[in-house]
Amino acid sequence: MLETVFRSEDLPPADRFDYWRECLGRTHAPVEMTSEHAPDFRVRQSVLRLGAATVWPATFQPMVCRRTPRLIRRSDPETYHLSLVLRGTAGASWGKSDIVYGPSELHVQDSSRSCTTWAAGGTISTVGLEVPKDVLSLPRSLADRMIGRPLPGTEGIGALLSDFLVGLTSGAGGLRPSDGSRLGMILVDLVSALFAHAVEAERDLAPESRQRTLLLSVRAFIDRHVHDPDLTPASIAAAHHISLSYLHRVFQADGTTVAGWIRRRRLERARRDLADPALHDHPVRQIAARWGFSHPAVFSRAFRAAYDISPSEYRRAGRSPKPV
Repeated sequence: MLETVFRSEDLPPADRFDYWRECLGRTHAPVEMTSEHAPDFRVRQSVLRLGAATVWPATFQPMVCRRTPRLIRRSDPETYHLSLVLRGTAGASWGKSDIVYGPSELHVQDSSRSCTTWAAGGTISTVGLEVPKDVLSLPRSLADRMIGRPLPGTEGIGALLSDFLVGLTSGAGGLRPSDGSRLGMILVDLVSALFAHAVEAERDLAPESRQRTLLLSVRAFIDRHVHDPDLTPASIAAAHHISLSYLHRVFQADGTTVAGWIRRRRLERARRDLADPALHDHPVRQIAARWGFSHPAVFSRAFRAAYDISPSEYRRAGRSPKPV
């Protein structure tokens, strides 16, 4: 885990606004920014690198940000951005759709979509969260439905996520570097659960939507049992009281397979453990067995096929390759 802090008072007034725009470009995505306070802008921002996720609490003056098609073509980190408003008011516009968010509400943005956001109300405090799209355990088409939809941060899973984010910002000083990847996985799971809960709350589900909800339920089941070497498509179908052929059709409609999804989630967990300094003394075969791989050779072949590097080489290199 790596924490960095930016305080506007550490720079001359004339440099503060432009420098923070550069910080946002590295933390979130490149944006155009304007503010009537630009000549003497005041901001404090911390950035916590937590494995796949990035958390950045910030307190700042009113401003407007624009994520334009030109900037998207220039740089797109392919992330979902969640922002928890703690103080002040924020808003966002996607052309014909305008949304206003108040304190304790979460709003979601997509780095691949044009959007104008603004913040007002004296001094604004938020906690931003960046999560890569490909790490969420639900289809992207469902996650995209959260864009522009206020999510309550005071009840249910939204409250769990909000409390966790606030706790991270206040207790970061007591964390160890090895805590980062573990906390990042918790954040990813909470965001996935929040999105899935919001989808399931739509009671007017069409048959196609019910099939998507089943897919979310099955993926959550896989995550809870991914360590079990006996986890198979047949056992999953039986647990959900559906036929094996229907289970396969549900995954095929999403462009995946049941076995492929199980393998992906096992590899992600094993990769996390291989990068964890606290597990450095655990043999690779033990980590493989921990996540359902009964045969070390099968694990090594699957890991190399997914990440273009062997498990032992990955552990030694201490880096995070992108899947090929």
